[in-house]
Amino acid sequence: MGETEVGGFGITRADHLLLVEDVQLVRQACTWASVEFEDAAVADYFDRQADDGISPEACGRIWIHTHPGNSAAPSSTDEATFARVFGRNEWAVMFILAQNGDIYARLRFSAGPGGSLELPVSVDYSQPFAATEHGEWLAEYRACVKSDELPAVSEPQPREERGWWEEQAWFRGFEQAENDQERADRAAIAEGQDRDSWQAEWDQYERHLNGELY
Repeated sequence: MGETEVGGFGITRADHLLLVEDVQLVRQACTWASVEFEDAAVADYFDRQADDGISPEACGRIWIHTHPGNSAAPSSTDEATFARVFGRNEWAVMFILAQNGDIYARLRFSAGPGGSLELPVSVDYSQPFAATEHGEWLAEYRACVKSDELPAVSEPQPREERGWWEEQAWFRGFEQAENDQERADRAAIAEGQDRDSWQAEWDQYERHLNGELY
């Protein structure tokens, strides 16, 4: 893993979306504290997976990255990235592997009220696994990972307001559906609050009739 963080996507079986069978890197700029994927590289990655018949759920929901230190606990940068990039998905997993083998995995989901939970991690040795090609791993690493030095003075770094995926028609439709659902939820909450207020007034009126209020 070296002295920088390195990130990639876990590719899973279609019938078992938490069973990772492969990890693929994309072009990225890395420091000891952050990973920045290139937008064009991410788009190319998803295009290749679609050409191979792999669904977005099976190739784009598990974010894997390393920590050069001994702790796999997510940093504030990790949390911000996970929320910004994966927060709109129905579910996503953040998986972190630290230098000494420490592991952290958390599932985040948006169904219902939403929530998250930490996941246990294990290696399923009953699954078939081809012979390891360390040379191919190294070639992929060298082709994708560029090590950047952190600036001497910490300053806010410019970032595009919208990612490439936010310009896609399917994303706009999904975003509209979420906005509609949010408005419906707010209306339901307001209706519930009105009903609760009315019920409280009625209860007070009944207590008055029964002589409980003076």
